Amino acid sequence: MNRTLRRSAATVLAAVALVLAGCAAPAEDAPSPSATAEQGTVSGELTVYAAASLSGAFDAIAEAFAAENPDVSVSPVYDGSSTLVTQILEGAPADVFASADEANMDKAAEVAVAPTLFASNTLVIAVPAGNPGGVETLADLADATTVLCAPEVPCGAASAKLLSAAGVTVEAASLEQNVTAVLTKVAASEADAGLVYATDVIGRDDVEVIVPDGAGDVVNHYPIAALSDAPNAEAADAFVAFVLSEAGQKILADFGFGAP
Repeated sequence: MNRTLRRSAATVLAAVALVLAGCAAPAEDAPSPSATAEQGTVSGELTVYAAASLSGAFDAIAEAFAAENPDVSVSPVYDGSSTLVTQILEGAPADVFASADEANMDKAAEVAVAPTLFASNTLVIAVPAGNPGGVETLADLADATTVLCAPEVPCGAASAKLLSAAGVTVEAASLEQNVTAVLTKVAASEADAGLVYATDVIGRDDVEVIVPDGAGDVVNHYPIAALSDAPNAEAADAFVAFVLSEAGQKILADFGFGAP
């Protein structure tokens, strides 16, 4: 019997927390304090390239980091991880890269310094408030107007894996370059449904959420790394250390992310 659950966006955090806790992979060792700048001593501009799904959490992390390091100005840049890694490899002046999957971090291996896992996430089905398309399960996506992330984007690769495991084939109405674009179309009722990360829908009242069967078997693990050619290497190391710290991990948990 299908046990798919439909929930309001406000209650998704509790539903996925247990899934992520049970499926978390061990993180690599965090940099030791001696490998990072002493708190409050770094300065200058810091550019952080981060997956779109991290936007809320990293805005809060950037604010907390800047509060502890008032001489640093943090500028986050959000997009699909595949887009960001392409820009980095083409010479974009980034200091830190935080990817929504390990595959795209692997593409940056020549410039990523000791990537470390720092968070995890799972997929949910998002539908417009009121669920006008009557979507209840992954199988319903085959006949609905469904938007997905493009396959090269972490949320797209995860969506393909989830749908394949369920034996569902979806002809997407559009393939988006980041998860934010998928959710925007669903919230605007431009689609009946879309697959997004559980963290994306927390606190939203313009969408409803279905936690599909098998979601706990498809977990994205997020790595972060300072970049070898970072314009502000000292601040980059300090920012990565902050994300991996107890304070950074608490912020991520508050935004619904699971342990690495």
